[in-house]
Amino acid sequence: MENIVNEFLVESYENLDRLDRDLVDLEKAPTDREILSSIFRTIHTIKGTCGFLGFSKLEAVAHVGENLLSKLREGELTLNPAITTALLNMIDAVRRILASIENKGEEGDGDDSALIARLTELTCTGGQNETEAAASSALEQTPAAERAAAKQSAAPLETTPEAESGPESSKASVPVALSTLSDAAGPAAETGRSSNVAETNIRVDVGLLDKLMDLVGELVLARNQILQYTATQQEPSFVQTSQRLNLITTELQEGVMKTRMQPIGNVWNKFPRVVRDLALACNKQIRVEMEGKETELDKTIIEAIKDPLTHIVRNSADHGVEAPEIRIARGKPAEGRIFLRAFHEGGQVNIEISDDGGGMDPARLKEKALERGLISRDDAARMNDREALNLIFLPGFSTAEKITNVSGRGVGMDVVKTNIEKIGGAVDIQSKLGQGTTLKIKIPLTLAIIPALVITSGGDRYAIPQVSLLELVRLEGEQARTGIEMIHGAPVYRLRGNLLPLVDLNHELKVGCARTREDDVINIVVLQADERQFGLIVEGINDTEEIVVKPLGKQLKGLPLFAGATIMGDGRVALILDVLGIAQHSNVVSGVRDRGLVEHTNTTLNETEDRQALLLCRLRNDGQLAIPLSSVARLEEFNRDIIEVAGSQEVVQYRSQIMPLLRLSNLLYPGAGELSSDSDTMQVVVYSHAGKSIGFVVGKIADIVDEVISVQRKSREPGILGSAVIQQRVTDVLDIQGLLQMADPGFLNDLRVQ
Repeated sequence: MENIVNEFLVESYENLDRLDRDLVDLEKAPTDREILSSIFRTIHTIKGTCGFLGFSKLEAVAHVGENLLSKLREGELTLNPAITTALLNMIDAVRRILASIENKGEEGDGDDSALIARLTELTCTGGQNETEAAASSALEQTPAAERAAAKQSAAPLETTPEAESGPESSKASVPVALSTLSDAAGPAAETGRSSNVAETNIRVDVGLLDKLMDLVGELVLARNQILQYTATQQEPSFVQTSQRLNLITTELQEGVMKTRMQPIGNVWNKFPRVVRDLALACNKQIRVEMEGKETELDKTIIEAIKDPLTHIVRNSADHGVEAPEIRIARGKPAEGRIFLRAFHEGGQVNIEISDDGGGMDPARLKEKALERGLISRDDAARMNDREALNLIFLPGFSTAEKITNVSGRGVGMDVVKTNIEKIGGAVDIQSKLGQGTTLKIKIPLTLAIIPALVITSGGDRYAIPQVSLLELVRLEGEQARTGIEMIHGAPVYRLRGNLLPLVDLNHELKVGCARTREDDVINIVVLQADERQFGLIVEGINDTEEIVVKPLGKQLKGLPLFAGATIMGDGRVALILDVLGIAQHSNVVSGVRDRGLVEHTNTTLNETEDRQALLLCRLRNDGQLAIPLSSVARLEEFNRDIIEVAGSQEVVQYRSQIMPLLRLSNLLYPGAGELSSDSDTMQVVVYSHAGKSIGFVVGKIADIVDEVISVQRKSREPGILGSAVIQQRVTDVLDIQGLLQMADPGFLNDLRVQ
């Protein structure tokens, strides 16, 4: 509630500033209906909001003022000095109560009964029997002096062309107060301390924020060009200055990005009302619970997911949660539950929408798809349960028995999936019959500046958004010539036991030369689109860097293979590949959307539920270590000559941070020695959380495996969970949290503080 109250205070202060001016202007032109309507709407908004927040005294003062203004607006009364004075006194009273709410959290002990009685009297009589002298005398009373003093100290700054003051928006210029507007603010005002919430809040036009974001994007491009040039220079002062520019640009970029970030609660706040209305229409009892409302996303992402999330919530209420009598018969409480959860993970936002309803029956989904002619009987026979659940994303699919104003038209979930994928997101569905359904959505934090992998194909450079990147595979020599197989005429590669469909980028773009069996080196970028993994064969892999996304012109928007463009460090344009578009164009994703060549493997959903992805490393000449891949942010290779020492800790300058390095051999097996190597580089596994990173130095990165592991020997040593047999070798499984607690507890403490 604190944030809501603060927003109410900011808006109310702005409205009160305008009311002072409007009332004075209205006194000069009593028949100006536009000004009078604006004043009425403002008081009405203040009254309605303070009633919602439980500020009864403030509501009472605003209510009698609204009654008087209503009579003026309807023409039953005519504005005169007595009414103007009373309304200005009302504004002073409102300002005083607001100051008390801000400073003390309550409305204060002031007695406004005389003011309320005066406003009520004027509403009935209009003050027609009062003399002009009496009105003039009233204007000279203390509240007017207080207003003058407050206005002198306020020095309002006009920054926005308009502000919302209720359902209708006034087009007048709105001042944003930068200091306390009333010297009735209590001790804070007496001591000269500025505490008004309006000082720490300012309303900025969204167009200005977008312009700032565009300028920051151009600055990032210029920064990239300078850094590329710096790599060829040896002048220390120039290198130092460019590094400083890099740091400042990064901080500025993060700052501007934060100004565009909004909590997802802005979207979720309307869902309780949506569910309530739908529950009444369907004779159901449903409550909505939320977790992670404060999770922030870029404004453009918020706008893009608003409608898809609303549709999912409506589906959960309509299709998911059963009627009360059915729930009771199944041993459930009569009231159903829809749970929304949001959290940040791996540079993305995860949103989960779950219900405790009846779940989905894969067999019924297949029958409905067959009835609508969306799949063949052969397709249905080959489908596992996971693939059957994904049928709901097919265009035209619906399980509703009849068309209503809520559902049944089959135009919902396919649009949801398409819209989320347009912004680089992904949707996954899980359901258990009789227990409920969960939809999981992964979306990027922003679309303006993103990390990307720069690759080369046909002599040109292209960028692949890192959000779609899983791993890189390089085949050399005999493996390159024989490692790629053909199944039904399509190339595949066996990656850790699973068949990975391959797409040749040169072939899809119709540039350069396609791969041949005589190639000695093959670079494969493993990507994910529509929950389907595939490998993209490219000529060369350059590096990762932050790129500024530029939209394609209208002449190129129809091309399915490209999502946008960016300007590289040398000033040349590089196209950004649309991973989903490539997958669809190459038929990796087609027909039933979740099917592909991977069905040739024997891996099913049930078999993979307990599988774990692990990074295998060598620390000693005879030892192997496994690190859960979920704990790995990046794999890096650093030249040994850039390693520095801070205190007794080895560190490296990494992505505008000073990243500590921990040698796993020394920590886990002291005295055993490291893997012998003549290389001038060291391989580092980077663990990141909450913006902080730490690097684990390993002897050699061996492989990534995805298999079921069973820890056969528990370990009593800190930092090691136990031992398991992986790839026919006894392997120690690393405990990241335990290792950090042992080696660098300060790092964990910093994360807990955040």
